[in-house]
Amino acid sequence: MSIEKLHHKSILKAMFKDRMISVDEAKRVDANLSNANPAPSHPLVGIARSLPSHQETGLSITLEPLCEWFAKEIGVGYFYIDPLKVDIASVTKVIASDYAKRHGFLAVKVTPEKVTLAVKNPLDLSWKDNLENLLRKEIDIVFANPLEVDRYVSEFYKLAKSISKSNINDERTGASLQQNLEQLVDLGRSGQLDAEDHHIVQLVDWLLQYAFEQRASDIHLEPRKERGEVRFRIDGMLHHAYQVPPNVLLAIVGRLKTLARMDISEKRRPLDGRLKTRTPDNREIELRLSTVPTAMGEKMVMRIFDPEVLQRSFNELGLTDRELDIWNRQTKHTNGIILVTGPTGSGKTTTLYSTLKNLATSDVNVCTIEDPIEMVEPAFNQIQVHAAIDLTFSAGVKSLLRQDPDIIMIGEIRDLETAEMAIQAALTGHLVLSTLHTNDSPSAITRMQELGVPAYLINATLLGVMAQRLVRTLCKHCKQPDTIDADSWSKFVQGGDIEATTPFKPVGCLECRQTGFLGRMGLYEMLEMTHAIKPLVKTDGDLQELRKQAKEDGLLTLRDSGAKKVAQGLTTMEEVLRVTPFVM
Repeated sequence: MSIEKLHHKSILKAMFKDRMISVDEAKRVDANLSNANPAPSHPLVGIARSLPSHQETGLSITLEPLCEWFAKEIGVGYFYIDPLKVDIASVTKVIASDYAKRHGFLAVKVTPEKVTLAVKNPLDLSWKDNLENLLRKEIDIVFANPLEVDRYVSEFYKLAKSISKSNINDERTGASLQQNLEQLVDLGRSGQLDAEDHHIVQLVDWLLQYAFEQRASDIHLEPRKERGEVRFRIDGMLHHAYQVPPNVLLAIVGRLKTLARMDISEKRRPLDGRLKTRTPDNREIELRLSTVPTAMGEKMVMRIFDPEVLQRSFNELGLTDRELDIWNRQTKHTNGIILVTGPTGSGKTTTLYSTLKNLATSDVNVCTIEDPIEMVEPAFNQIQVHAAIDLTFSAGVKSLLRQDPDIIMIGEIRDLETAEMAIQAALTGHLVLSTLHTNDSPSAITRMQELGVPAYLINATLLGVMAQRLVRTLCKHCKQPDTIDADSWSKFVQGGDIEATTPFKPVGCLECRQTGFLGRMGLYEMLEMTHAIKPLVKTDGDLQELRKQAKEDGLLTLRDSGAKKVAQGLTTMEEVLRVTPFVM
């Protein structure tokens, strides 16, 4: 081991020996750190911060890879602290926060026999034997990014303390708990919060910022019999985030309902609300809140909408040049209906909002009728469906037709009445965009017929259908080339002529939290109402005939779109199979 003391001189000497830096760079960094006032919190932090402005080799050395190198150099395992994979409740109970801060470590894993500690200084473990005797457990030492250790020691223990302080005695009745929450509303409005309420505020702030940092699209607050479960949906997959006592979860839900101006006393029926907040980097974020009563209490889901999504180009969303040409050709029409289909969470809202954002010029009146309004956009005139006052989709469209619209977006066509109003709007010279829940694009035609729309009206108004799905994209930092069995690939592309030229496989790294995937992109299936398709749209029409003709006209299925993304090394065959339907 070439480093025996945690000091910048020893570390720089080892870096020079490994040819990571030059002599001149080492001298400059040494001079900077020797004269620094105040001194950096950790030698590795100081070195990482000093190197970028003193580069001669052209090599960029940042803190994370520097920490990995250091761990390898001293023969200690490296640990990346992923909050979603740390049981915060158990690791904060095993060791007191003052002791952890004093010795610069964080418990990251606890079992009946062993405690794993991520330490800032693995070269000074004089406290280890004493702690093992106190805990009566074996201690396993790993090294972690010192800034992350400091951060999570503070965050984890603060979170555990907030939950402990806000945990109302289980012997209290539901009525007294409800009284406490109503009291929270009044105090919150007046700006006077007592200690207990202050901890709930801290918990909610942590929850939202934590979700933003983890790139979550949804936050689930789920009541269970003996605990409250907090889960995040990241890149389409749910991840456990934290567990809290049931009454603390109830208080958190109450606080969020208050912020969203929802009826805090109503727990027997579903409620909807929305709020706007800011991320730690000062970006505005909208959240749509939904509650439902369950057997174990009130469940809340918050969907996170990033307004920056509307600024992304269609290429960033995953549309190919061919698909974008078809979509632009359809949306340039001044009248007709364009449908976007797919299940919940397949990106339909993002597609429609991005499209409307491009179409909403100063000489065009864009109106929407939604349930609920997903994102508030100043360029649109948005109407919220309100069934209690008979403001339904169909009634909203009927009213909008008297508002001189050019483009109308209907959140969803659910029934014949809404479909008829959409067709009426299209026939009277308006461009109508809407969504349907079908497996693929040809199925949208038969779905409209099932609702009761005559075939001749579909032929007269429907311009095209886009079916879409979202797939996780491979992490570009760690993906590796892969090979695919010829028979498996042939079955996957369903006899198509797409070749798997450069397939890749997921590996896992710090950037993607060891999942192998980072972000998502769209798969699209574009159906155009060609002269060959229209005669097949009839009362006794056959869906298989529609699909066959659409493919002859050049339709690329969702599976084809996914196969192209696999062939380009953007995702995997398994990921495409997970989200796309098998269509004969």
